Amino acid sequence: MLFDFKAESKPRIRIVLVDDHAIMRECLRALIEVDQGLEVVGDFASVEAGLNGIRELQPDVVLTDLALPGLSGIDLLREVNRISPLTRKIVLTAHDNVQYVSAVLGAGADGYVLKTASGDELMRAIRAVFKGQHFLCKATAAKLPPDFIADDRSCASAAARPVTKRELEVLTCVAAGQTTKVIARNLGVSPKTVAKHRANLMHKLQLHNVAAITTFAVRNGLTGGKSHAISAPVQPQFVASLT
Repeated sequence: MLFDFKAESKPRIRIVLVDDHAIMRECLRALIEVDQGLEVVGDFASVEAGLNGIRELQPDVVLTDLALPGLSGIDLLREVNRISPLTRKIVLTAHDNVQYVSAVLGAGADGYVLKTASGDELMRAIRAVFKGQHFLCKATAAKLPPDFIADDRSCASAAARPVTKRELEVLTCVAAGQTTKVIARNLGVSPKTVAKHRANLMHKLQLHNVAAITTFAVRNGLTGGKSHAISAPVQPQFVASLT
């Protein structure tokens, strides 16, 4: 008997699917498993079932919809951060507005792909996030402000003034989606004061909109209520699909 002692093939990227439509899960499985380097190890119709499966399987990548029965895809993202911290997360959705993208990234997603994207683009997203990158599909990237697609050169001119404790509190509240009035009430200050703190921190950190604030907070671990010292912005790096 002859044996072929060639280099062993690389282990497959293990993927879990979460979508409440059976036909969607079946189509995604068929599409993904055409690639011999990818393997769907589980598919689930709800957040609860998905989390149980993810906890047990500890996949490399989870691919989830946003609109799910009961808990949402954003709830799933946040819980996956806790139960399977090494799992990379891609949202596959029909929602293409900036608010959804911001909320998803704020919940810890590593990739955002629209359901109008091609199969090839989804495959590239899976491989990109598996390598530790962040992926935005072409259609989504085209609608987002430049802050999302960071340029390393912008870091060189970052302001060096430290963010104050109050500014940091405002930053975390804004990143959590709170309005100026709600932040003012929670902090016991006027809306005008909140607006001033927000303007100051955005200038210091070179953040130009709420989406950029949310992304900055998530990438710097500021969404868990802990205090951190910040002196310069850390720009998240995204792979924007160009084809």
